[in-house]
Amino acid sequence: MSQEPATGPAATGNEPINIKVVTSQGDEVYFKIKRNTKLTKLRSAYATKVGKDLNSIRFLYDGNRITEEDTPDSLGMDNDDSIDVMVEQVGGHRRRP
Repeated sequence: MSQEPATGPAATGNEPINIKVVTSQGDEVYFKIKRNTKLTKLRSAYATKVGKDLNSIRFLYDGNRITEEDTPDSLGMDNDDSIDVMVEQVGGHRRRP
């Protein structure tokens, strides 16, 4: 009986997972990202894809804002988890002519 060396995603512990980014309107964008990759990379890719300024959008996972240091692993994310994206609202005061 021969023992095969451990190969594939389970051998590294850093297998890619699929993450869904969902807007408040229900639009979905899918990304494949490694578990130890900082989510800032995903945030930047999403902003570029939808043509938004990165500083104008916020990303939430389980209701908590995603920080620059967060990774799928640090947040305990699983394959096919969702990240909510919100447009940052500034102001709210409208001048009248």
